[in-house]
Amino acid sequence: MSTHMEMERRRQLSTADERRETVLRTAIGAFAARGYFGTTTSEVAKAAGISQAYVYRLFPNKEALFTAVVEHCFVRVRAALESGAAKAESSAPEAVLASMGDAYAHLISDNDLMLVQLHAQAAAVSEPAIREAVRAGYARTVEYVRSASGGDEAQVQEFFAVGMLCHLLVSIDAGAVSAPWTRTLTAGIMHY
Repeated sequence: MSTHMEMERRRQLSTADERRETVLRTAIGAFAARGYFGTTTSEVAKAAGISQAYVYRLFPNKEALFTAVVEHCFVRVRAALESGAAKAESSAPEAVLASMGDAYAHLISDNDLMLVQLHAQAAAVSEPAIREAVRAGYARTVEYVRSASGGDEAQVQEFFAVGMLCHLLVSIDAGAVSAPWTRTLTAGIMHY
């Protein structure tokens, strides 16, 4: 039987977990707007409606907060890919990859998620902990795509290459420019 103290501890953990989740969701928007280097923990705290000290109770430093945001984004990517794989019209690798790609295109229409991914890649160049978070996220994602699709190395590589191209096309709003170079880059790529 649980004691009153054990129940209170569980409630505190639940509240801390909820706050952590709220801070992560809020931090996505803050980091999307200004990147890792341009965002302060006080901005995240203000947006989340909590004190900066409380942010530091949940995350030891800005780097830990940002890597948690990166991991959270990879969880969202995985969920979208799983949903896409489940909706594939057949089990052929091409069909599964196409369906996952469509689900990913819908996901990155949320510019905040896409921007965090781009900022994470940029910060990974000089920040080892962020580099590790990005590597780990891609490692899990590549292995999931390979396993779920049954695609070969070239198909999986092309899937990720097109995904990176999608990031570029969305970030520069290539669809708003009618020119030979944008038609070349956007041919056959769906955006939402």
